[in-house]
Amino acid sequence: MCQAPLTSVRNDVRHHRSTAGLSQAGLAKALGVSRQTVIAIEQGRYLPSLPLAFALARHFDVRIEALFHPDQEDLT
Repeated sequence: MCQAPLTSVRNDVRHHRSTAGLSQAGLAKALGVSRQTVIAIEQGRYLPSLPLAFALARHFDVRIEALFHPDQEDLT
């Protein structure tokens, strides 16, 4: 069975970052990426690589599913 490619993913990175009291620059430094990368992820303009998505989840001590949510219409 072939599914349509995933095109839209919502995320809660900004919420988790804010709750942790981190700036975008602080999170970027902790992950070894640019601040622009963090901004783009939070705004949904950039889907992180799988290793970066796992690094984000590990940093916030949550499951990856707690950060990234595929739009339901993309799963049909």
